[in-house]
Amino acid sequence: MTRIVVFLLALLAAFPVLVAETRAAETLSEGQVLRGAFVQERFLKGFQAPLKSEGRFALAPGRGLIWRTETPFAVTTVMSPAGLVQEVKGNETMRLPAARLPFMSKLYTMLGGALTGDWKALEDMFAVERGGGADAWTLHLTPRRADDPTMPIRAIDVRGGRFVDEVEIVKPDGDRDRLTFRDQVLKAEPPTADEAALLASAGRP
Repeated sequence: MTRIVVFLLALLAAFPVLVAETRAAETLSEGQVLRGAFVQERFLKGFQAPLKSEGRFALAPGRGLIWRTETPFAVTTVMSPAGLVQEVKGNETMRLPAARLPFMSKLYTMLGGALTGDWKALEDMFAVERGGGADAWTLHLTPRRADDPTMPIRAIDVRGGRFVDEVEIVKPDGDRDRLTFRDQVLKAEPPTADEAALLASAGRP
């Protein structure tokens, strides 16, 4: 579940709408694709150093997110409104329809709506504290219902400028994940043929 939550929150990499109150933010829309690189560090109890992975992502609003971990192991995870699928070396290793994970469906709907300007849904689930200025802003999100058993998050801290630069997710047990994004490029173009095939695969039953 943790990996899925982190994956979903990678959507925050394209969350300029959240800072609309503090700057003239650029928003994503269907017909655009945001691509970039990420570094994920997992800070777990009992480990002196974080577990680190790196890779690239592509986000197509309204269609889904492709999350390609390249090191230490090549794993491709794809999420669409219909569900999530994971592949290793071209072989499917996991398929989860959105209906089987209520939290996943809820969070995807919330973040997907925010990408297109409907960020009120996010504030229905999280209390949002904003800080910083137009070019270097911060957000601190805490669940409005901390006792919700389907909420595997204690807090989220986000910082960024044009796009999100870093997201840190703290779980109820104190473990945390840090996602750092770089080389983000937004283009008004459809997904590549490879990306379109991966996004379509996540929608199959």
